[in-house]
Amino acid sequence: MKFAALTAFAVAFACLAMPAAAQDTSLSFFITSVGSGDGANLGGLDGADAHCQKLAAAAGAGSNTWRAYLSAKGVNARDRIGNGPWHNAKGVQVAMNVDDLHSENTKLGKENSLTEMGKMVNGRGDSPNQHDILTGSQLDGSAFTDDADHTCGDWTKNGEGSAQVGHHDRQGGGQNPTSWNSAHGSRGCSQANLVGTGGNGYFYCFAAN
Repeated sequence: MKFAALTAFAVAFACLAMPAAAQDTSLSFFITSVGSGDGANLGGLDGADAHCQKLAAAAGAGSNTWRAYLSAKGVNARDRIGNGPWHNAKGVQVAMNVDDLHSENTKLGKENSLTEMGKMVNGRGDSPNQHDILTGSQLDGSAFTDDADHTCGDWTKNGEGSAQVGHHDRQGGGQNPTSWNSAHGSRGCSQANLVGTGGNGYFYCFAAN
């Protein structure tokens, strides 16, 4: 009996002494360092995903499956990006899961919403301001259901239309100025119009696996 008790104690002590498994803090979230160069024409969702994958591969994270945080007709951005958690290029966890990402607990903001290379993106007050990030999404990460164009023709237009954008620095104007994913609509879909309203055609990428 005594031997059995001592053995059980030793096993329990050994388990407590074992270090917890280290969390993977490798790159799993970023803002694209460059856009398509053709305004909001990203080649649709497939083209946007491919752009995320290409940039991630250049940063050494190409083994993950990357998805653009973009909504389209009948497609919710929040349903495309996996389950989390997600970390930026400096290992900072920006959200634990999808609900956390769309809550006030999210750590997204100018200091943490970095490019794939760990660079900070210009925000309000910088020259030029590039804080408008394409999303086409509502505050909860879902697609709009009205008849208006919120996605520049499901990311195929570079002229007329509009795209819903968020403010990565969580400040500025619009209906929801502090929202990272749904601050206001863009003036149009061309590169010039995106730049003119404080953006550069950037979007968010998440590791979905």
